[in-house]
Amino acid sequence: MSKYVAIDHPKFQRVERAIFTSRVVADCMSHACRTRSPDREKLEACCQYGADTDLGERDRILARADEIRALLLPHAQTAPWFTEDQELDPDFPSGAAVRTRTLGDGCVFLAHDKRGCAIHRASIENGWDFRGTKPHVCRLFPLTYDDEAIVISDDYSDYSCAYEPGAPTLYQVARDTLADVFGPELVAVLDTAERQYAIPEPHRLPIAP
Repeated sequence: MSKYVAIDHPKFQRVERAIFTSRVVADCMSHACRTRSPDREKLEACCQYGADTDLGERDRILARADEIRALLLPHAQTAPWFTEDQELDPDFPSGAAVRTRTLGDGCVFLAHDKRGCAIHRASIENGWDFRGTKPHVCRLFPLTYDDEAIVISDDYSDYSCAYEPGAPTLYQVARDTLADVFGPELVAVLDTAERQYAIPEPHRLPIAP
């Protein structure tokens, strides 16, 4: 059986079949994240490397800098938030991206007094919509895209959120974000693929606490 399912969409021609069967917790903030190797608790483990950020998203983050900075710890307030080098990438809306920097053992936007992303938290506390500002690659995780395909991030299986019994599928969790980022036409195509190809995968044992 092929790893991919062909789809008819202007941007994407195939999707990894496992997005319809693999699972992930729906609410990260209620999950005590663990890594598999080594086996240890690491909250917001998927954010430890920073994130690719479209130049438009970077500019909107910087436009909200005062609100975001107010939530960060002092050393993160003054640290550089983004890499200086821009990577040309036609998959990004602006055609280029930078990366959020890391600070300690996580993304700079994790350096505050609570769980989760400071960008997301600033949007909630100040009443604005994080869509278009919070990097869309963060919103899509553990889905990503490359070479005209929607795929599962390489590090998805490294984290305990992939092994929660009864969790929804990756597609179910990401469906609204996919529609927001790429349009409802993509979701209509993926809904059809889900009905055709959602064949259960073998059960995977959870990570030991």
